[in-house]
Amino acid sequence: MKIVNDRRSFLKTTGCLAASAAVSSHSPLVASSDAAAGAPLGKAEHVIFIWLGGGASQIDTWDPKRVTIDGQKDPGSAYPAIDTAIPGVQVCEHLKQTAKLFDRCVPVRSVNHDVIDEHAAAAYRMHTGRVTSGTIVYPSLGSAISAVKGSANELVPSYVLIGNPSPARAPGFLGAEHGYVYLTETSSGPKGLTRPVRVDDDRHRRRMDLLKRMRDQYVSKHSGEASIADYVSTTERGFRLAGPEFMKVFSLDREPNDLRESYGDEFGQRCLLARRLIERGTRFVEVSFNLNFKNGTGWDTHNEGHLKQHLLIQSLDQAFATLLTDLESKQLLDKTLVVISTEFGRPADFDVGGGRGHHGKAFSVVLAGGGLRTGQAVGMTDELGMNIVENPVSVPDLFATIFAGVGMNPAEVLYAGDRPVPLTDGGQPIACLFS
Repeated sequence: MKIVNDRRSFLKTTGCLAASAAVSSHSPLVASSDAAAGAPLGKAEHVIFIWLGGGASQIDTWDPKRVTIDGQKDPGSAYPAIDTAIPGVQVCEHLKQTAKLFDRCVPVRSVNHDVIDEHAAAAYRMHTGRVTSGTIVYPSLGSAISAVKGSANELVPSYVLIGNPSPARAPGFLGAEHGYVYLTETSSGPKGLTRPVRVDDDRHRRRMDLLKRMRDQYVSKHSGEASIADYVSTTERGFRLAGPEFMKVFSLDREPNDLRESYGDEFGQRCLLARRLIERGTRFVEVSFNLNFKNGTGWDTHNEGHLKQHLLIQSLDQAFATLLTDLESKQLLDKTLVVISTEFGRPADFDVGGGRGHHGKAFSVVLAGGGLRTGQAVGMTDELGMNIVENPVSVPDLFATIFAGVGMNPAEVLYAGDRPVPLTDGGQPIACLFS
């Protein structure tokens, strides 16, 4: 097994050669504040955000280290490493398919924050880029992109969550207009948008005509009332989404059988649905990998959950690799920024039950496609993946990079009423990812 730990060798394998200074409070990888405002922006139009809820172990996936001798007292990775399409960069052996396509990716191995034991707080940080506040509710990444980029197709939602809702994913001060439509299965659309079987086309038309007459009469009596206008706008949007343009997205059986099988299990089918959504104009899709039945705990691999962690990694490998090749075959990869994120990483040592605890000081997030300068690794950790030794990337820096990737100026200011709120909390894009 060959792990690249030598600093000089590592720097030769990355495109961030100019950013080889030691760790400091500001990442040397990012542009200065003045430069960020005028820095070149990416041209991606969509984001697929894959969420590994629970805290995926960086040293068992994207940042492998020496393998533990006993999986108990000897700290280290659980699995051997394999080479990838990025020279000198390795991943866990259970990421075989992804390894061959890693030149389409950028593993960011030096993401960090100060949350340790609170899953909800860490998930909030990694969805909003902010620490929770008592005076303002910040918007999620998906909501911010929806608000700034606007709709690409009025007939489909701008922001879709495939998974369970939570405050971390909410629109905050941006309001319900930029909230998500959420799905918990891939076989059908949201129940509230699905017409009952007993209501045929003719009956539906009659209902809509009656509703329009009643609504027009009510609006005429309350002209100038903003709340009424907002309600009407929301209902009209809902009826548009109940139309065939959005609802036919869920007909996965229209895809070739071999492609559906290539995506794999239910998580893979979620990734396929995400591709179909962005193909029709959805700006931001979160695919939540929260299917705990695979190993009993999901990515929160304390105790016995660690023993079957490889099942999660293999599922991720199959679905992610297929998503990359599928997007590429449809000429959508450069237009779609794919992000694999999690709330924090895992330490190299083991808990009393044979699993791992939580670790926020150094963990990995993977970026792919989106027109970025892929085929390079960003950041470097020590021999056990516990501390960052090269090029730290803060959560605000990560968010600034994602925003810049979809053509949004990270220095842009949103407004919570009259209060100005910058898109990021002082974040700067990772400069070497943009040509």
